[in-house]
Amino acid sequence: MPAAGLRKRVDPIPGNPSPYGILGGCVDIVDVPDVHELLGTEWMPLSCAAAHDWEWCPDNSTTPGPATKTFERPGVCTAAPITIYAGITCGTIGWPYDEAVQHARETLRMGEQRALEEWFMRDVLCDMAVDLTPGAAVPVAQGVAALEGWLAETYGGQGLLHVPAAAAALMGCCNVVTRTRDDRCPETLMGNGVIFGAGYALNVGGQDCTQAPDGEAWLYITGPIRVRREAPEIVPGTDAESFRITTNDRFVLAERSFVVEVACCEAAAIRVSLCPC
Repeated sequence: MPAAGLRKRVDPIPGNPSPYGILGGCVDIVDVPDVHELLGTEWMPLSCAAAHDWEWCPDNSTTPGPATKTFERPGVCTAAPITIYAGITCGTIGWPYDEAVQHARETLRMGEQRALEEWFMRDVLCDMAVDLTPGAAVPVAQGVAALEGWLAETYGGQGLLHVPAAAAALMGCCNVVTRTRDDRCPETLMGNGVIFGAGYALNVGGQDCTQAPDGEAWLYITGPIRVRREAPEIVPGTDAESFRITTNDRFVLAERSFVVEVACCEAAAIRVSLCPC
């Protein structure tokens, strides 16, 4: 075996983020041209009010239908910004600024999706969702059925299931979720897309945003979501600024801000058992 000093330095092994996470094919991603959109957004939601029937000639009635029709006032939805970063540090000897920047960029590219999912579950979904758990965790298929029923009744259109990556195999074995022909976004029989998030391993939910017990997981459902993001930014922007003379170390950050918007500002959650079907 050759001595350690004779080892040849080679390129790192490349990787790609999960294709089915929150930044994958299930979600509309907007690379914003206007930085003000990353300060937070608000909008008047569409298709979030109920439609009603109107019977023209009901039996035993002399008037055509109810006396009045129902008019609902649209509300306002808001979304807050979040910044995801990757910080890199190393000694300056043998580690130039350009290499540090490349390392930080790649760390952010590979890790930003998981960090965004973790924040989204903890600070958005958990606070927003109504808990449909009937006292104890239910089987995966039953949990998905309850969530999709809630979505159909409250929204009426296609939405998104938010599932910890560790539960993906169970979704397949129960034929709850299948991969679509274009392989961009897994779907249920109802046509709802499924985000399998590594960051959803945070596994919190319920009224107190508590972590599910071992062997159980929190699943969520929402209407469509949209993610606004900026281009990655490197801080500091020069070689000299990245150098800390007191420790002879180099520090480089890669970061970008996101805004995650949820249709109708509503969600539902349920706790499921991760035992096989």
